[in-house]
Amino acid sequence: MTTKRPLGVESSKSQGGAPVSGDPGRAGRPPARPRLYYGYYIVGGALLAQLISTGAQNSVAGAFMSPMTKDLDWTRAEYTYGLTVSRFVAAFAGIFIGVWVDKYGGRRLMFAGAILLSLTTFMSGSVTAIWQWVIIRGVVLTLGASMVGNLVVNVTVSKWWVEKRGRMIGFAAMGVSLGGVVFPPVSALLIEEFGWRTAWRLLAVVSISLVIPVSMIMRRAPEDYGLYPDGRNAEEMEGRAGAVQAADFANSFTRREALRTPALYLIVLSFGLGGVGLGTMLLQTLPFLTDQNYTVAQAASYTSLMSFAALVSKVGWGWAADRVAPNRLAAMSFVLSGCSITGVIFASEAHALIPLAIAFVAVGWGFGGQIPLQETIWGSYFGRRYLGSVRSVALPISLLIGAGAPLFVSWYYDTVGNYHGVFLGIGALWFVAAGIVLMVRRPTKPVTAVLA
Repeated sequence: MTTKRPLGVESSKSQGGAPVSGDPGRAGRPPARPRLYYGYYIVGGALLAQLISTGAQNSVAGAFMSPMTKDLDWTRAEYTYGLTVSRFVAAFAGIFIGVWVDKYGGRRLMFAGAILLSLTTFMSGSVTAIWQWVIIRGVVLTLGASMVGNLVVNVTVSKWWVEKRGRMIGFAAMGVSLGGVVFPPVSALLIEEFGWRTAWRLLAVVSISLVIPVSMIMRRAPEDYGLYPDGRNAEEMEGRAGAVQAADFANSFTRREALRTPALYLIVLSFGLGGVGLGTMLLQTLPFLTDQNYTVAQAASYTSLMSFAALVSKVGWGWAADRVAPNRLAAMSFVLSGCSITGVIFASEAHALIPLAIAFVAVGWGFGGQIPLQETIWGSYFGRRYLGSVRSVALPISLLIGAGAPLFVSWYYDTVGNYHGVFLGIGALWFVAAGIVLMVRRPTKPVTAVLA
């Protein structure tokens, strides 16, 4: 007697020899519900991976900007050369990373990325020239962070979760905001106590001690290990749960099919524009405040407050995305951030500390929805079967949209002497992104493709 294979499960090897998905019935009986579904370990590992990759790559950048530019006699535009180059490098790397995760999973990729990320973070403490900074931070560290972070872990989470995808991505994405909560004040403290060179080296030790163990947790897909998505058992798969997961699998778009849908380009454009604001706020908030005579500690606390609001909001955004159209929620998040950034400008000028705190909380709450809502849209609209391949072609386009933003913002500051015009422009971009994302419609595969 053969055991029924779960809906949407293929054989354990693809034509090329890479694992596609295993058979949960290979032990001779349908799998029982596990005591603790391994998908929860995947979510926890994804949270820690994004904490380190985002923290080491982006969250610390603002804290190191002033001491490095003063010590090395760089302009702020020169400092951001490495960040600008990193966008292009991440875009190039993303083309291959998603395909790899679809076929082989993220474990080996993340292990190698952890080594690169930690090594280049350590080497950042020895930089003496712009070209070194561009190569170390813009190229090699970005490759390492890309192999550890967002694309790898969110594709993996989306494969392990279908019905609870939104909230689980929300939990995992808390790592991004947690990096913004933890890394700025810790970096500022280390810089004040030991100098910026030693601070980079200490952060490298923290990075490698966390990411190496996390990489060991990652697994490609539940079917490879005799499990069903969402921790369901065989009996549940015969009912509604199985139907939901079968529909998700059947409506999975290949990369070629996804490129033919208007939805892909609208999603890329809206979140690409939204990402300009997100990246600018993470990088420039600390120097923006210190320029207005706030202390480094005060500026770091506001940066952390903004990131803490984003952290708390992610679970709520993810939970809501399992119940409400995620593109509508994304529009709400863009509008909230766009409105609130005006309050940041005026409250900071007036040194109105409580209104400024409220404004930063609102900005953070708004952009806290961008990652979980974007990843939920990709997984829900294009299915989990080829999600890595679809994301790997979409992510580079989105990154390239904002590639010049860090350099432009720093150039604007060096020319004008403040960030006011840039921050207002970011608010406008968030409103444009909200209008675009509302135009997104869930794509449907042709009947012939579904039957095939």
